[in-house]
Amino acid sequence: MRRLLLLGAVVCLVLVMAVPSLAATAQLVMATGGTAGTYYPLGGAMSQIINSRVKDVNVSVQSTGASVANIRMIQNGEVDLALVQTDIADYAWNGTEMFKDDGKLQNFSVIASLYPELIQVVVRAESGIESIADLKGKKVSVGAPGSGTEANARQILEIYGLTYKDLAQVQYLSFSESAEAFKDKHIDAFFVTAGIPNAGIQDTATMHKIQILAVPDDMYKNLHNKYGFYGQALIPAGCYINQTEPVRTVAVQAVLIARRDLDADVVYEMTAALFENLPELATAHAKGKEVSLEGALTGVSTPLHPGAEKYFKEKGIVK
Repeated sequence: MRRLLLLGAVVCLVLVMAVPSLAATAQLVMATGGTAGTYYPLGGAMSQIINSRVKDVNVSVQSTGASVANIRMIQNGEVDLALVQTDIADYAWNGTEMFKDDGKLQNFSVIASLYPELIQVVVRAESGIESIADLKGKKVSVGAPGSGTEANARQILEIYGLTYKDLAQVQYLSFSESAEAFKDKHIDAFFVTAGIPNAGIQDTATMHKIQILAVPDDMYKNLHNKYGFYGQALIPAGCYINQTEPVRTVAVQAVLIARRDLDADVVYEMTAALFENLPELATAHAKGKEVSLEGALTGVSTPLHPGAEKYFKEKGIVK
C-alpha cells in the first residue's frame, strides 16, 4: 500500500512538473491566403521549418482572405503572424487606400521581405502601345475594386502624368475577368500584380501575341521616391509565349509580419531558423527559391520587429 501511495505521489509530481513545460510552448497562428494560392503552402513550409528548429514554438497555418484580411486579423489580435504585401502594409500603417475608414492600423512589425509580386501591364504586340504613357485614350482594366492591383495601377499611371480620366474607359476586373475581356478585345490593356508566371497572362498569350510594358529606371525612381514600398523586378525572357526579351518592371513584395508585442527573442529565433535553412524552404516551395538574406528588406517601408532587426544587424543587413 505504501509503495502504491509513493508511486502515486511520484506520478503526480511528474505531471505537475510537466505542466509548466507544456505551458511554455508558444502556440502561434500564421494567417496566409486561400488554399489555391501561394501564401498558404509557403506559410506551411515556413511553419514546418520554424516548428522543427525553434524550441518551444509551434506555428499553425490558417487559410484567410490574404493581405487586407490578414492586417485586420493581426490588428485585432486574432493571429500572431501573417503574410501580406508591402504596399498593403504601408496603406494600413498610414491609414490610406482601403484602410481610410479604419484609421492607422499599426499593431504589426515586419519580420522579412520574401519574394516579389510583379506589376505586369499586358497589351497586344500589334497594338502600337509601347509605353504606359501610351495607355492614354485606351480601354484599360486596372484590377478589382479596392484591390492592391487597382492601387498599383493608379499610382503607376500617376507617375506617367495620367489619371483615370485620361483613359477612354476604365474597367475594374479581376485577373481572370481581365484576361477574358482582353481575349474578346473589349479592353486594350490590363494590370496584374502577381508572381510570375501568372496563369491568366499565360492563358491570354496562347490566343494573342502579347507584350508586357516596361517601367524603365527613371520612372521607377520617381515611383519609389513617392511610394517607398516599390522595388525593381525583371520578367525574364521566355516567361510568356513569344516574350523574347527580358522586361524590367516594378514590384511590391510579399512579407512576413508579426504582432508588434510578440516576444523579441521568439521572433529572433524564427527569423534565424528561416534564413539559415533557405535550401529547405526552396525545396519545399518554388517561391522559397526567391527568398534571400540580401533581399530581406526589399520594399519594406514599415518598421522591422526588434527580434528580426537584431538578427539582420548580426548579418550586416541592418547597420
